[in-house]
Formats: sequence, C-alpha cells, structure tokens
Amino acid sequence: MGVGEKLSRINRRDLFKLAGQYGMSSTLLAASSFGGAMSIASLARAAESTYDRRFSKPAKHTLKFGASGFNSRNLLIERMGALEFARDLEGRTDGEIRIEFIGDNQICGQTSCVEKTQLGIVDIYAASTQNSAGAAPYLNVLDYAYMFPTRASQYHFLYSPDSQRILRDPLEERHGLKFLFSHCELRGLQMGMKWDKQPTVTKVEQLFGTKNRVTGTQLGRIAMQALNLNPVPVAWEETLDGLRQGLIDGAETWASAVAYAGMTPVVSQSVDLKFFCGTEHTSMSTKVFNSLEGYLQDAVMESAYWAQVHVQGANEAALVNTVGFSDPQLPDTMFVQDNVRCAFLPDSEIKIAEEMCSPQYQPQLWEQWRERLNAWAGGIDTYQEIYDIARQIPLDTRAENVEPRRWWKG
Repeated sequence: MGVGEKLSRINRRDLFKLAGQYGMSSTLLAASSFGGAMSIASLARAAESTYDRRFSKPAKHTLKFGASGFNSRNLLIERMGALEFARDLEGRTDGEIRIEFIGDNQICGQTSCVEKTQLGIVDIYAASTQNSAGAAPYLNVLDYAYMFPTRASQYHFLYSPDSQRILRDPLEERHGLKFLFSHCELRGLQMGMKWDKQPTVTKVEQLFGTKNRVTGTQLGRIAMQALNLNPVPVAWEETLDGLRQGLIDGAETWASAVAYAGMTPVVSQSVDLKFFCGTEHTSMSTKVFNSLEGYLQDAVMESAYWAQVHVQGANEAALVNTVGFSDPQLPDTMFVQDNVRCAFLPDSEIKIAEEMCSPQYQPQLWEQWRERLNAWAGGIDTYQEIYDIARQIPLDTRAENVEPRRWWKG
C-alpha cells in the first residue's frame, strides 16, 4: 500500500458530509488521530466522540485558527503540529478554549494568513515565516543565508531563551504576533521536469543561471541573486504548473513542502542547498493572547511547547519514512513513488555556496536589511547573535536529539 493510501481512504465528499454533522474542526481533529488508513465508519465514530468531548460544556473562548492549505491528510506528511496544538490546548484547558480549525485555504492562504491575523479575522495562523514576511517583515530575521548549518541548530535556537529577545519580542512589538512554535527544515532547490533527464546535481555551479521560484522573503532573494539562481516571484498555487511546463527550472522550498503540496509528480530532483530557513510556523494574535486569563495564557504556552517537541520528533521521522528525503531512500515513500532524486551536496560544495552569498563572507549584500532588522530589534546584531547560538551545539547533533526547553522561562 502506498503512502497516499495509508494516509486516508476517505474522499472529500465523505469528509464534508461528516463535517456537516459534527463540524469541520471535530472531524479534522478526529481524522488526525489516525496514524494510517481509516474507514468512513471509524472516522464517524471518532468524530462523534471528539464532538461530544469538545462540546460537553460551553467554551470561554473560541479561537479561529487559519491554517492556510493544511488539512488532516497533508499534516501527516509535513508534521508542523497545527492539529496537535489545537487538540492539546482544548484538552489542557478542559474545553475553556475551543479551536475552530479552518484549513484548505478556506479562510486564508500562505501569504494572507498573517495579515488576516493582524486584522482580527483569525486569531491564530499557520504558514511559512517566509511567505508571512511580506506583511510581517521582521520574520526576515530568520532568513540570512547559511546562518543555520543544520535542522538541529534551528530547533536549538527556537528553544533558546535568547529567541525570546531576538525573534519573539520584536515580532510582538512590531507586528502584534506571538510566535508559538515551528517546524524546521532548510531550503533547497526543487527542480522541475526539465531536470528529469539531467544527471543528479553534485555541484553548485550546475545550478548557476537557472530560473527559480522565490517566496515572500526579501532576504531569500539576496541569497538567490548572489548564487545566480534568478529568483522569480511565483504564487505557490502556480508553482506546480510552472515546474511541470518548464516555465521555471525549480522552486526554492524544502522537501516536505514538495510532498504535502502534491508537487512530487512534477519535481525530479530535490537539491539540498540548505541555504536558508524553511520554517512552517504557528503564531497567535498578541491582542488575543493578552485578552486571555493568566492561567489560559499559561496553557497556550505549554501547548506551544508540547507542539514544538512533537514536531521536532515527528517531522524528522516523516522526512525519512513518508517523504523519502534520505540516502538511501526508503521504498514506498512519496519521493520514491514519483522518482524524485535527493541531491545531497558534499560539504565542500555547501561551503562554496556559503562563501558566495552569506553575510559572513559577503557582508555588503546584507547591509541594508541587516541595519533595518537590527534597529527593529533594539540595536542588537541579529545575524551574529543567531549565528552564534546556532553553533552552540555540535555540528553533528541530530535534530531529534536537541534538548527541548521552555524558551519563555529563561
């Protein structure tokens, strides 16, 4: 049985029929509790049980969670923790907080969820920090090229009490957003069908001159231009056709994003450039957070911590077991099913790319944005401080072995 079959046997019509009876949030929370295939009958039982538990008493606060394009199926591919957070927070508060989970781009998309949270249309959102940087430009602080050497270093920073001072507090002050938790991967180039017959990429120079889709990150464009990767803004929804038809060579994103978005049939090579963050994060309106009673604010933070720990282990497992982002690749993974080759570049080639584009070697490229971000953060050197924290752990630390910490407690 293939990965897609294992994830679910429920078609959209059946899913919406159940949602009409028990509500979409109860149905999705029930669906996400299944580790593999499920029948319509088993899902109906789980949805009814979930509904009865969630509505056993009136909620003090009902919060809208705009989850961009996520749903119970693709959250088993990219494990970014949205449904786990919602389920844990409802359980932790004994139903005093109820989450209305709205995914599948029904209320907001990758680039609009942040703005709709700032406007009060939704209370919590999930999207990549890169796509959210258009409306919340301080999120660019994560996107300096080669600031993070590994996924482990990303998790280490997010758990660090210093992330409160460098990332979270300025984001709240400037944009009214409380950064709760994030999945961590590093971006590479996902090459389209034009590269199907090409040899697997082993050198950075093979990518020079290609035309590649870029997200909303302003800093990502700096790195791509320095690497001669010709960044072209293309909407996420149009990227699949661009890769299929050869209108672009590739797209800068991360491996599990290719899989969860159904792009594996049009991607031929996943090139692990590791050149800047891929962080599918969840943030909450600061205004909404501050309106909660103190004990409920504590519950939100504890659920965010629990979700962060869950994501750290679950996404690392899914990369290997579900996506197929490994060498060797496991059979029946999504990459293997659709003939996506992993191109893991040697350290010597990553060093070439780093020397071409990172602030460590090309500081002049970053001066304008670095000064801006530093000013927004109260005058600290954002790049150097995050760079140093990212290297507090050994380079060979596995991401799943990073020590979790409650970052807000110091």
